[in-house]
Amino acid sequence: MFDLSGKVAMVTGASAGLGADAALAYAQAGADVALLARRAEKLTAVKEEIEKTGRRAIAVPCDVTDEESVKAAVSAVLQAFGRIDILLNNAGVAVRGGVDTLSVEDWNKSFDTNVKGIFLVSKYVVPQMKEQKYGKIVNIASVNAVIADKSDLFIRHSYNASKAAVLGLTKGMACSYAQYNITVNAIGPALFETEMTAGTLFKSQEFLNGYNTLNPAGRPGKKGELNGTVLYLSSDASSYVQGQFIIVDGGGALV
Repeated sequence: MFDLSGKVAMVTGASAGLGADAALAYAQAGADVALLARRAEKLTAVKEEIEKTGRRAIAVPCDVTDEESVKAAVSAVLQAFGRIDILLNNAGVAVRGGVDTLSVEDWNKSFDTNVKGIFLVSKYVVPQMKEQKYGKIVNIASVNAVIADKSDLFIRHSYNASKAAVLGLTKGMACSYAQYNITVNAIGPALFETEMTAGTLFKSQEFLNGYNTLNPAGRPGKKGELNGTVLYLSSDASSYVQGQFIIVDGGGALV
């Protein structure tokens, strides 16, 4: 049920962190993978790792906030593989600040990447999925779509708002596209050590001590611990799961 042999997966934000991990997991499950991100040199390293599994991979530079860039990238993927069965909308940014300190530019940056990016990529992938009457779309939101934190390091109001918007978009897409055998679901990771968090949250031992004390699991997420949920929502194991939000946070949202 989790076998992705013969499938083509497209991952945005695939140059590092959770996106790169998921891309490799897709390959290990049998899929060929299209890697999209702005940093072409980092995509090449991920591509080489995937090719070691025996699966095909292509690296496509793409800025998910730019419609022409997205349109060209999706066209390149379809030209290379002929289809897109799985779309992991993973590209995202986390801008710190509250409404009293954020600039309009920072607010727009959050929504342009975290929400508009999903809209633009889906806009050019969904028609092909509708035509083939099959598709699995997984949107990476955040546990911070439904909870917030008073820690100075975690005051990210534009992040909270944009990730909550991802949930609304996920539900709308799920309802509209279920008739085409396309499932659309979202995942809400909590704290994982990635390129994005290593230089901020993981640098503060005081913050980590507090996080570990409050989290039932007593720790942040480890490398690879998101992959099971990604594979579940990307495979036929979740064929009757539609418009859902699965939080992967060690139980942190429970307290």
